[in-house]
Amino acid sequence: MQGAGAASRSAIVLSALLMSSLLLLSSASTQQCSSPLHLRGGGVMAPLQSIAKRVGAPEGKVDLSYSDVQRLRGGVQIIFDDIRKLMEEEKLSESAIRAFQQAYEALVRGDDGMISERMISPALDLPMLADIKQASIPDDKVKALLGQTVILKLNGGLGTGMGLEKAKSLLEVKGSETFLDFIAKQVLHFRKTKGDVRSMFMNSFSTSADTKDALKGHPELVQGGWEVVQNKVPKIDAESLRPAKWPANPTKEWCPPGHGDLYPSLAGSGMLDSLLKDGVKYMFVSNSDNLGATLDLELLNFFAQSDKSFLMEVCERTEADKKGGHLAVRKQDGRLLLRESAQCPPDDEKAFQDVSKHKYFNTNNLWIRLDKLKEVLDKNNGVVPLPMIKNAKTVDPSDSKSAAVFQLETAMGAAIESFDNSGAIVVDRSRFAPVKTCADLLRVRSDAYDVTEDSRLVLSAECKGQPPVVDLDKKEYKTMSGLDKMLSKGDVPSLKHCKKLTVKGKVALEKGITFKGEVTIVNPTAEWRILKAGVYENQTVELGENSEKL
Repeated sequence: MQGAGAASRSAIVLSALLMSSLLLLSSASTQQCSSPLHLRGGGVMAPLQSIAKRVGAPEGKVDLSYSDVQRLRGGVQIIFDDIRKLMEEEKLSESAIRAFQQAYEALVRGDDGMISERMISPALDLPMLADIKQASIPDDKVKALLGQTVILKLNGGLGTGMGLEKAKSLLEVKGSETFLDFIAKQVLHFRKTKGDVRSMFMNSFSTSADTKDALKGHPELVQGGWEVVQNKVPKIDAESLRPAKWPANPTKEWCPPGHGDLYPSLAGSGMLDSLLKDGVKYMFVSNSDNLGATLDLELLNFFAQSDKSFLMEVCERTEADKKGGHLAVRKQDGRLLLRESAQCPPDDEKAFQDVSKHKYFNTNNLWIRLDKLKEVLDKNNGVVPLPMIKNAKTVDPSDSKSAAVFQLETAMGAAIESFDNSGAIVVDRSRFAPVKTCADLLRVRSDAYDVTEDSRLVLSAECKGQPPVVDLDKKEYKTMSGLDKMLSKGDVPSLKHCKKLTVKGKVALEKGITFKGEVTIVNPTAEWRILKAGVYENQTVELGENSEKL
């Protein structure tokens, strides 16, 4: 019997090897090994070794338990059938299901998505927006281009990282005006001064109603075809790799799939076909929290003349950006790609953070040829090949003891390596002013950013091209409640002459404060203390027990 058991186990392991090998090799052969999901971890054996290591098998020995073999085999044959049924019951499109299957298969394979330094070379000799500016574009050409263009704002985020339970675009930016107010003004000003252009939003199931209500004062922006709604995907139980269950609140069993969902949302909703039928060829995409990103006619004209299928706006990295992702060129096929910090092996961290070597980062301002997007989808069984981003969470984010899950996401910018003839262009920081944290929001609310006639937020000339670094105590200012408390005594401080502001502890700011140079404010006490009005320049201020309480 022992011999029969050993033979059975060998058959299981062989079956796993064959299944994983066939899954990888068939995908690679149909995509000429260019898919970002394949062959990054060292070929066919790497995923199996990864799983073997996870279950405690000796190094170099692929000896998987039956349950782990089922994880490999069942990723397509068994488990995903249940996932498909679940997603179909939620009325999710075939495009959404196939896109999630792509990410799920990567999870099952143990794909770590690592991009080593030896696989890439720096992106060099990129065109610059400053060099393509021209005196004017003929009016008839502008009209023709705008008739083929649509602006899309990504607006699916709830701002949960800032403690919000509503669309982040409803936050007040300058005075009482929100991100959505600025976006509406930008589009309407463009239509009035330069020509009619379509605009739309990509909302989520959590932001659609709030967005429509907030834009009721601009009915021309919420007419037919004004939005696509982001899909949702099931959270995956970290132990079983099956859909997570949380009967106490079934809505927590689902999560957003990241802004890489732009592509299946456009395809699955029928919006892509509808836009193409109407003669729309060019799509400009940017985040709703980046008010520096507006439709630029010179960029649109450059994109059209270049015949690029996909164009990414990038900025030059500084020391402050060194821990973020960068653009690179894959040596294997010469394609541009993005490498995020999670995709960098520890041994390559020094090279990853070398901003003189890897000079550019993605602004998430993208220009997409919709006819070329259709070609990519048709070529890849209805999906755009994108690397899977695995986020380890708990099924109930508010309950750290709830079941461990994986939230599988994709990023839309990573599609740069999936399009033939893709490219990038270097823009200045005036087109990049995102708000991801309360520190970012304090910076853009301040006089370090000016509002232009066309309602863009641009860095003040007095900042000399470098936005102030704002470092707020994450314990106190992670959420908006902390920032609101900081500003409860008065107005936003002046930061246009500030190089770096650091705040540690509970500090409330009086109206009439100006920071210059590098300033640190420290409150070591447990109570909120008030910083008095005045000019603070290149100094550290400690608010002790004698300082006024809030």
